[in-house]
Amino acid sequence: MSAPYTVVDQSHWKRAMHCAVFRNCIEPAFCITVELDVTHFYRRIKELGYPFTYSLIYLVSQAANEIEEFRYRFLEGQVVLYRRIHTAFTYLNPETELFKVVNVPLTDTLEEYVALADRTQKEQQDYFTGPLGRDVFQFSPLPWLHYTHISHTNAGNKDNATPLFDWGKWEIREGKRLLPFSIQAHHSFVDGLHVARLVEKIQNSLDNL
Repeated sequence: MSAPYTVVDQSHWKRAMHCAVFRNCIEPAFCITVELDVTHFYRRIKELGYPFTYSLIYLVSQAANEIEEFRYRFLEGQVVLYRRIHTAFTYLNPETELFKVVNVPLTDTLEEYVALADRTQKEQQDYFTGPLGRDVFQFSPLPWLHYTHISHTNAGNKDNATPLFDWGKWEIREGKRLLPFSIQAHHSFVDGLHVARLVEKIQNSLDNL
């Protein structure tokens, strides 16, 4: 079975110098918060009967997979490009008020993903099932609070290049449902230009579901 990634030949890689510069930074990740208009998306998933969280995770993951820069990772000292990135999200137990981290493979359709995510979450009893693989996008929703900025814990591993996506509590303004949404990415692979492209893709998916 072939590996789910290709090793990048950095001697012929256009981003090699940028990667090396940012890899040596004390904090090589950066985080940007934007507002997404989820007016149509919210109405549409209600019609379909799908959960908001699982649906948004799916759309964001599909959009991020379409941008090569979000699929690069460091692996055993090398730079690799994964062919497909899957999902890992936090899920809060309302009784204990503690969260668990749930890993769910990305499927081909929203309907399949929503069903698989719900089933996996319900079946998982442990809060943590082990270290996350590199082939995931991490999601940690914060739906109880509307925010304009967010920061994250840092374990000190500068080669952790897994993108992290968050969102907060939406606000209704001028008839629109606006959601604070954050993207954290490793600057060795991702620049502001790529974040802007991702936001555009996500908004387009939200508007056309």
